[in-house]
Amino acid sequence: RVTSHKSGYVYIFKPEHPAANKAGYVAEHRLVMESVVMRYLHLDETVHHKNGMKDDNRPENLELRAGRHGNGQRVSDLLAWAKEVIMRYDPLWNGAS
Repeated sequence: RVTSHKSGYVYIFKPEHPAANKAGYVAEHRLVMESVVMRYLHLDETVHHKNGMKDDNRPENLELRAGRHGNGQRVSDLLAWAKEVIMRYDPLWNGAS
């Protein structure tokens, strides 16, 4: 079952999901991102709709963020920064992803 909330987000009925709300629904954009990263999202991770359309849950329109939307950082930016730090300070780093 699919339902659209007054907020504009689309929710999917998945009562077995660890992040399901009391009614058993999970935000579709979170489910899509979980399929991209192949794991459950952490509670402090958010999914940003790049084009601002809350019902456009195509993977290419979604961006994983660490932290809240307003103050969060794109995970891709965090990974780039982490690689830069490792390459600078770890002489054994071989550049592997």
